[in-house]
Amino acid sequence: MQSAIFLALQHDGTHMERSASHGQSKEEKKGKMKKTLMKDWKSRLSYFLQNSSTNTKTNKKAHQKAHFRPSPEEAQLWSEAFDELLASKYGLSAFRAFLKSEFCEENIDFWLACEDFKKIKSPQKLTAKAKKIYSDFIEKEAPKEINIDFQTKNTIAQNLQEATHTCFNAAQKRVYSLMENNSYPRFLESEFYQELCKKSPIRREPQGT
Repeated sequence: MQSAIFLALQHDGTHMERSASHGQSKEEKKGKMKKTLMKDWKSRLSYFLQNSSTNTKTNKKAHQKAHFRPSPEEAQLWSEAFDELLASKYGLSAFRAFLKSEFCEENIDFWLACEDFKKIKSPQKLTAKAKKIYSDFIEKEAPKEINIDFQTKNTIAQNLQEATHTCFNAAQKRVYSLMENNSYPRFLESEFYQELCKKSPIRREPQGT
């Protein structure tokens, strides 16, 4: 159940983007899509919060953090620093869902791709992964093109043949700063985040006779 909800958060809204009328202007289409997506997003959030409140016993604390709703206190920690949010698997999933609603999830996808890239040990795999990241996020008209300057793009392209773990550092820092200074503050003010910080009412179990 939890993994299905997690996937729902990641993939919501795709069908919404295809439903805009061809007779509308570009801005009108985007506004209508976002309004529809937000409505769908809120209903998914309600379902997500309702079903993720059920906890089960486990000896693996990390597993529990990855799949179950955090306490309001834990969610409130995310507001102390952007790194606190990124360090939480649940928080990261929630933040990506928020970025999806703002049509800028490519930023967190790129940042995560760079984090995985740094863990690669094989030189051959490193070069292959570098080319994949470049084609997905850096080159012109890339499917998830990020907003970085031409000089940074050009430097990355020149370093692809002999890729190192640092070849995306400049781009990753820019994207991190963009998320920290723009998307992160909006996330903290969103209804999505505020719902996570609310304390659930205490439920009394019926006493047996």
